[in-house]
Amino acid sequence: MTDRQVLHLSLPVDDLHAARDFYEHTLGCRIGREREDWFDVWFYGLQLTLQLRPLEVMTVSQQGVRHFGVALPSLTEFDELVQRVAASGHAWISKPEKHIDVELNGKLGGKLADPSGNIIEIKFYADSAAFLS
Repeated sequence: MTDRQVLHLSLPVDDLHAARDFYEHTLGCRIGREREDWFDVWFYGLQLTLQLRPLEVMTVSQQGVRHFGVALPSLTEFDELVQRVAASGHAWISKPEKHIDVELNGKLGGKLADPSGNIIEIKFYADSAAFLS
């Protein structure tokens, strides 16, 4: 057992094989525990459980502002993930770009959806203190 807290999130998917391929190969996540109707993914320190629940899956347009994501600690990691997504052929909902709004402090970020429509934001802040305040 670890003395470090681990955030956990559970999401519905309509195809476990497509979800596993996306999280493992497109995003580069490590697969954890697996059962017949769910599996865990280690998403940048988050224990993400993807459960086969096709009736609970929402389309991207139904998601509204609902999303989860990661603020990567280095520009290199951000660029590597963006390149991995590009190589997979997976489309971005909003392509990674530098935000010029003062309140976003030069955030780089983009959003994509997994095969079941769960929206994921990938971002990087040049000044890591900017997103902690």
